[in-house]
Amino acid sequence: MAVIPKIIKTCEKFNMEIKDAILLLHPILAVIVVFPLIGIIVNRAFLVRQRRLETVGTGKSKVPPVVGKEHVQIGRWLTNSVVGIVLIAFGNVIFSNIIDKQVWSKSPFQVIFIGILFVATITSLYLLYQAKSPTWRGIFATLSGIGLVVLGCQDGVFRQTDKWYISHYYYGELSTLIMIFSVAILPDIYKDKTNRWRRVHIILNCLALLLFIGQGITGSQALLEISLAWQKPYIKMLYKQKCRTQICTVQAPSLSPLPKLE
Repeated sequence: MAVIPKIIKTCEKFNMEIKDAILLLHPILAVIVVFPLIGIIVNRAFLVRQRRLETVGTGKSKVPPVVGKEHVQIGRWLTNSVVGIVLIAFGNVIFSNIIDKQVWSKSPFQVIFIGILFVATITSLYLLYQAKSPTWRGIFATLSGIGLVVLGCQDGVFRQTDKWYISHYYYGELSTLIMIFSVAILPDIYKDKTNRWRRVHIILNCLALLLFIGQGITGSQALLEISLAWQKPYIKMLYKQKCRTQICTVQAPSLSPLPKLE
């Protein structure tokens, strides 16, 4: 029977490794997928503008017409990628908090509501792409945005509300909402002869670009502040002993021993 405690310890260690792997999945996807897409879409945006200005000025342009279609397509990929990695980050911390604090036994309705909210957010984003009328696009964009905001307000999400101006969470939420809004107004950009929606699109996405740059900076900071599973006991003791303002020696609190099995 002595092998049972070893099995339990191995399972606990494996569970911690899974949590840490999912935690690192968010920045990995951001570096591999999101930021390269941002570079491509900015390049296509400049080419689209260059083609439009040259066409208006001389009636022709050396920039091929396909850049407009590529800009739209990559923009949708970017929106899906951004929403996807945000949901991965939220899902990891929210459900880890549910498991660690046994929220299911205390408030099962809350857990069910959170699960429904994840499904509803993804479904609303999908329906946003399918919607044709401005009204339905507005509805599904609003529902997607509300879902992300409500999920971001759940326990376990690292928000840094006291430092909102340098918070990775707030930069990410705002840039994601801008991406969703850009998808919602896309058909109106081509229909509007006054270029009002085009100007709105340019202004908002310039802001989103600045926010993405800020996310690169604040994300690096967040990686230092969000501890891995094996580091959490030490981090808690650091805060408990106020090691930020004084020199101290920290030893992780010992885990409660496993019961003896006979």
